[in-house]
Amino acid sequence: MTLSFADFASNLTYDDLPEAVLQVLRRSFLDTMGVAAIGSTTEMSDAAYKGACAMFGPTHTGRARVMMRGTELSPAGAAMANAFTVDSVDAHDGTSPCKGHAGSAIFPALMAVADAEASLGRPVDGKTFAMLLALAYEVSYRAGLAQHATCADYHTSGAWTAVGVAVAVARMLGLDKEQIRHAAGIAEYHGPRSQMMRCIDFPTMLRDGVGWGAPTGVTAAYLAQAGFTGAPALTCEGEDEAPFWEDLGQAWRLVEDTHYKPYPCCRWAHPSVDAVADLMRDHDLHHSQVTSVDIKTFHNATRLAGHAPATMDEFAYGIAFPVATMIVRGQIGVPELTNDTLQDPDIQRISKATQLIDDPHYTKISVGKRWAEVSMTLTDGRTISAAPRTPRGDTDMPLTDQDISEKFHLFTDPVLGRTRADEIETLSTGFDALNAVDLMRLNELCLTAP
Repeated sequence: MTLSFADFASNLTYDDLPEAVLQVLRRSFLDTMGVAAIGSTTEMSDAAYKGACAMFGPTHTGRARVMMRGTELSPAGAAMANAFTVDSVDAHDGTSPCKGHAGSAIFPALMAVADAEASLGRPVDGKTFAMLLALAYEVSYRAGLAQHATCADYHTSGAWTAVGVAVAVARMLGLDKEQIRHAAGIAEYHGPRSQMMRCIDFPTMLRDGVGWGAPTGVTAAYLAQAGFTGAPALTCEGEDEAPFWEDLGQAWRLVEDTHYKPYPCCRWAHPSVDAVADLMRDHDLHHSQVTSVDIKTFHNATRLAGHAPATMDEFAYGIAFPVATMIVRGQIGVPELTNDTLQDPDIQRISKATQLIDDPHYTKISVGKRWAEVSMTLTDGRTISAAPRTPRGDTDMPLTDQDISEKFHLFTDPVLGRTRADEIETLSTGFDALNAVDLMRLNELCLTAP
């Protein structure tokens, strides 16, 4: 018999988590905190922080601190500010089958509620937190798959992560099986079913919807605790959605589907960025030798134009400009995440000479994978090409632990300093073994100002 999501949520324990699940969670902990560190420096993070302060002050549910700032808000307020902060730099973990991201909502929300619970004298330890993270990821991924299969529009990740966050927060608060069902239903009903392709066609700070998905899930759990009803969540309990839950508790989608991003831009751009990096290295080229770039890719990716971005939001949802940045700079790191990069004449020249080609074959096969094929024309008249590829970071081409560590320090050291970054790395990569006091220390490092 298929295990219901509510039974799964009510009974899951740390001992039920395979080592492969824990490995993903440890990597995601470190990876997400690195993105949060650099994200805290962005205009988007600052604007969201001010908005959260205006709406969500501390309440009887405890005080929760804002990542990298330390300001005390309600759990929902901190979850909102935290999620927008992580989402402000498009470098967090993701899931290709759901065409979105879960960690950018889950970590901000659960860390906020755990901080609030600790302020009320109810701290959680590492094993409990690992179980809650696994629960949130697994419910989010399956709800996302169900939603994509049964809804016509392509919704942002905030729509389905709201459900996973609600279920995990409800479990943290000690809610029973029926209350967990209601929390999921409330979050699904009120979750931000925002249009992803709108933000791709018109890039702004709206991003992937998790800035509202996270606080929606948190609020849903507290509403269910207070007796508010909302079950059933159709993505979890609907008849058409049942196939996505059949192996719950037996297989782990978070192990199969979680990917990591080497570059802080939309994953749809990554195979092209990797391709030009290889071509520049293998042919020992200087950017002045490149006259034009052709990129064959799937349809939706061609809508990530980004030839002349005016903001970092447009940079994040582009292909041409990130590709040109890699050709000119040889990296897309912290120095490239500034408005000065947008004015670089060498990057601008190559970006404007980059053509995106809508290829029907790559559109057909880009299901669960994102394909691109790149060729470059040089000043000597030669055309050089890279083999068609999908992004690094998926389970078939995983980033190593060293890759994740280097990315973390690239993002974190300039913001928090090397000493603090080293301590976060040490604690987060073994967070599930921490007692409540040490987990609170990790929270302190991530939730207070530099």
